[in-house]
Amino acid sequence: MAISKIDSDGITAGGITADSLNIGQIGGRRNLIINGAMQVAQRGTSLSGITTGGYKTVDRIEHTLNNLGTWTSEQSSDAPDGFANSLKLTCTSADASPVTNDYMVLFHKIEAQNLQMLQYGTSGAKTATISFWVKSNKTGSASFGLRQPDNSNRQFTPSYTISSANTWEYKTITIPADTSGVINNDNGSGFQVEWWLNSGPDFTTGTNQNNWAASNNPDRNPSNLGVGGANNDYFAITGVQLEVGSVATPFEHISYGESLALCQRYYYRMSHTTGLNRPFAVGYADSTSNAYGFTFFPVTMRDQPSAIEQSNTASHYEIRDAGTTRTCTGVPAHANASRYGAHYFFTASGLTAGRGVMLRASGNDGYLGWSAEL
Repeated sequence: MAISKIDSDGITAGGITADSLNIGQIGGRRNLIINGAMQVAQRGTSLSGITTGGYKTVDRIEHTLNNLGTWTSEQSSDAPDGFANSLKLTCTSADASPVTNDYMVLFHKIEAQNLQMLQYGTSGAKTATISFWVKSNKTGSASFGLRQPDNSNRQFTPSYTISSANTWEYKTITIPADTSGVINNDNGSGFQVEWWLNSGPDFTTGTNQNNWAASNNPDRNPSNLGVGGANNDYFAITGVQLEVGSVATPFEHISYGESLALCQRYYYRMSHTTGLNRPFAVGYADSTSNAYGFTFFPVTMRDQPSAIEQSNTASHYEIRDAGTTRTCTGVPAHANASRYGAHYFFTASGLTAGRGVMLRASGNDGYLGWSAEL
């Protein structure tokens, strides 16, 4: 759509189109990253002693760690102007000389069906841009990666530079259109976005690839920033935005409620850290010692969760039964789940078969969680 008029400042705008403004469309969201402002941290705001990978604090950012020191992850209030939070990783036990298969990487995986507007694998494939704010005590070149696991298994692995230590810096990277790679239209991983902190030589001996190429591990971290080579090394990031177009636009802020709902498609946790006797579910007693409950998820999850997460301590849970509080004799256990809700069981003595019951928290550490992460 071309704009053909004189604006309020008297400037002719006849050549301006939606594409040249880098908005791609008139309405809807630009940012393909979920929780790019690091607002949501359902699992908790801080975790220390991390030696293995997984989702630790801030939602949708996976810590991919293998044999490279010990770390603390936190949703930090240290952030550039316009942001309230960042994700900060601090090394508490260093690995000064990483060897083969040692690595620390941050991943953000994007659902393939959310990337169809890029038109990869066609002559109309679109250029995209990723932007983010980064801060570290380390300076120099760092490796960024974008992997496309569907079909041809391709990757784009340019570098960026951190110029000043302990300073928030804004980075933008233009991602070339890929007319060869094909992103499936499904709920699997279409893009894996990577920020490399450190690794061994099996990931550093190649070269940064500024165009799409076949997947190749040595090309994934040639510009090794080396965070974690010394105690107290850190890496912080926020304001992550991936959008169609060749120019980065200002970060698209959305409300906390919108961001939380988007995150809950991949992970949902019922957590009661502010008081006791908060309910998790209602259900019924199946026998004198077993009860069943059901939780409806607030949004449809990406896929069926395969298990229930809980604190592994029975004393964190209790059953309310016709005015009587009964201590759970075991932690709640998974029965089955769909994308819409979960059915699970819990145990206590002295129940009455057929009577309605309520499962609730008896301690501040009680929680139930379900994961459908990519």
